[in-house]
Amino acid sequence: MTMTASSHPLHGLFEPQTVAILGASSDPNKLGGRPIRFLRDGGFQGKVYPVNSRNAEIQGYPAFASIKDIPGSVDQAIIILPAAACQAALEECGEKGVKVVQVFSSGFAEIGSEGVLAQKLLVATAKRYGIKLLGPNCLGVVGVVNRFFATFSTALEALTPSPGSISIATQSGAFGSCAYSIAIQRNMGLSRIVATGNEAHIDVAECIDYFAQDPGTKVICAAIEGCQDGNLLRAALLKAAQNNKPVIIMKVGTSSVGIAAAATHTGSLAGNDAIYDAIFAECGAWRAQTIEEMLDVAYFCSKLPVPQNDQAGIVTVSGGIGILMADAAETHSITLPELPPAAVQKMVELLPFAPIGNPLDTTAQVTAVKDGTTRTMEIILAETKWSTLFLYMAQSACAPKRFEPMRLALIALKHKYPERSLILVGPSDDAVRLSLENDGFIVMTDPNRAVLAAHACITIAQRRKHLVPIHPRQTTAYKLQHIQTEAQAKQLLAQHGIPSLQERTCTTRQEAVAAANALGMPVVVKILSPDIQHKTEIGGVILNLATEQAVADAFDLVTQRAQTAQPHARIEGVLIAQMAGAGLETILGVHQDPVFGPMMMFGLGGISVELFKDVAFASAPLSQDSAQALIKRVRASKLLAGWRGQAPYDQQALVDALIALSNFALTYCDQLEGVDINPFLVQHSGAVCLDALITIRA
Repeated sequence: MTMTASSHPLHGLFEPQTVAILGASSDPNKLGGRPIRFLRDGGFQGKVYPVNSRNAEIQGYPAFASIKDIPGSVDQAIIILPAAACQAALEECGEKGVKVVQVFSSGFAEIGSEGVLAQKLLVATAKRYGIKLLGPNCLGVVGVVNRFFATFSTALEALTPSPGSISIATQSGAFGSCAYSIAIQRNMGLSRIVATGNEAHIDVAECIDYFAQDPGTKVICAAIEGCQDGNLLRAALLKAAQNNKPVIIMKVGTSSVGIAAAATHTGSLAGNDAIYDAIFAECGAWRAQTIEEMLDVAYFCSKLPVPQNDQAGIVTVSGGIGILMADAAETHSITLPELPPAAVQKMVELLPFAPIGNPLDTTAQVTAVKDGTTRTMEIILAETKWSTLFLYMAQSACAPKRFEPMRLALIALKHKYPERSLILVGPSDDAVRLSLENDGFIVMTDPNRAVLAAHACITIAQRRKHLVPIHPRQTTAYKLQHIQTEAQAKQLLAQHGIPSLQERTCTTRQEAVAAANALGMPVVVKILSPDIQHKTEIGGVILNLATEQAVADAFDLVTQRAQTAQPHARIEGVLIAQMAGAGLETILGVHQDPVFGPMMMFGLGGISVELFKDVAFASAPLSQDSAQALIKRVRASKLLAGWRGQAPYDQQALVDALIALSNFALTYCDQLEGVDINPFLVQHSGAVCLDALITIRA
């Protein structure tokens, strides 16, 4: 059965008909008085029940000594009491049958261990009574359309939000207040706002899940500090994407679970941001870096049609601004195609004085042509399928009377081409801007911000076509034990489809020489020790050994170096392996993220990984398409196609290895801490694992 907004567990949080305020104050400026004032002055049509044993009336509403004294049912309660009194108040709410409770009170997990225990007791009580609990230490809920201003935020003292289709969910109350205050000042229409606080029970992910099926929400903004349940966040983001609701999300701070640097190289490269970037992309969301960017993208998504491609045109009366926007378009992967011949011919006839191209600089002489700017736009829209058209208006929108004919012509264009995104750039008179926005246009002052926001809209649309479903974590009866050395790791990986070279473990000089002769020289000699993970750093690897004497000497040398560098290390001998030959070194890895589970990592070897951290992550398991997409996200991966005349490398062999490793990661996700295959050598034909490290979870 499809869940509707009214059947969602959080519906009572955003759409209550009756609300009780425990700790209500007659002073409208106090914490317990503000929500009552905001609900009254905002025009909330439901019933408000102040609860305070010392007053018979509070701010014009009859007051009650206890929530139990309120006649009839209560949909939602707001607790604004000292922390020590919250538990008893929540018990009374449960006995009354209240199903949604907000706890504004602080003094819980944010203050330390004693508060953590008190917060856990609140959660246990809420679950016992079937209550959905928001907070504690939360800022509350704002419903703009239904005027449910259940918050103590001072942002509502001077700002009144206008109804619209953008909903905001944040963990931090201060962040949320800042975001929606800026949105109100920018005249952005808002639907619902919630700040989840300590997230003892309800978190941002669950609020996104509600917004994803809320008919009043078209665009979702969110901000999180961490995530307790990776699959819940994934599912909420995927639901929003599948319902064609853009999610613009910010990740700030550190994970609430915490990610300690793993022993593997992959783990140290992962970090929070890289994993969250990958998850957001896979689930169709856009990650904003600033509040300004988040609101810009939400503004675009709330007004523009879904872009069908990444192609755009730029019309400008300024060559410099056109170049600036073209540079930004290249930075953000927006394609600026050449005008088709038919369009060029029409442009030459209309603007014989202008250089014809994309960007198209009409020059200031366009004012001598009747409706020159909008006729230029009309030609582009008629002769191309580009989804987006930017117009730099210069200062024309600063003069309302003079701009009016252009405004009417722009409206006609928009009605004729409703599937296209028309983005107006340049300074404007406030009344003109508001009028254009009411007509459905985007108006931006800064060209770069306009291009970035358009890129985000395009990216969100493209990501919806490649959503990554949630895969259940598997368990296996086979236990990974004694995977302590490179040889053991490569043997196990080979059983799961990761190719490696022939090699032999040797404990004496004579065995090493015999192994080299059997394998065929030249060979490589490596120290073999479960306690030495990074062999090259101690000189424990010697390459291109072509004689018996060289092999014997190398055996002694790597053994001596290991004993000197790490006297207490267990030395199990040396590894004699075939030389691999020429190829491109890459690194493949598995990072067991504590929130999101097994994540695949890919990068190119050398300084790209060590210095620039040019790596990308994706959830396991990988498909052919997602493995190829993972490779392409690494900037240096262009080398795989051949560089400066070199033959291309075997990318299919690389894709196959990534898929095999991802299946291995998912199969043993309950036991793995991480896997490093570094280097994984991709050759012109085939690919091979040259070194591997598997770390088992303690």
